[in-house]
Amino acid sequence: MITILLFAHLGDQAGKSTVQMQAAGMTAGEMKESLSETYKLKGIYTAMIAVNEEFADESTVLKDGDTVAFIPPVSGG
Repeated sequence: MITILLFAHLGDQAGKSTVQMQAAGMTAGEMKESLSETYKLKGIYTAMIAVNEEFADESTVLKDGDTVAFIPPVSGG
């Protein structure tokens, strides 16, 4: 099982900030696509990805027990 953390507006759009998914062997990019389709997450494609608290790219292969965070860009001043 993989734990997915959705930050900021992604969690708001999904209606939850944490999701559990069977996704071992999937890449982070494939997970991004799956979450976009399942939860209609409009801004997920611009989100940074972190796997186990380390920034990762979309080609990172996920393992059982991983924690994957999707962090959208923020602005402010």
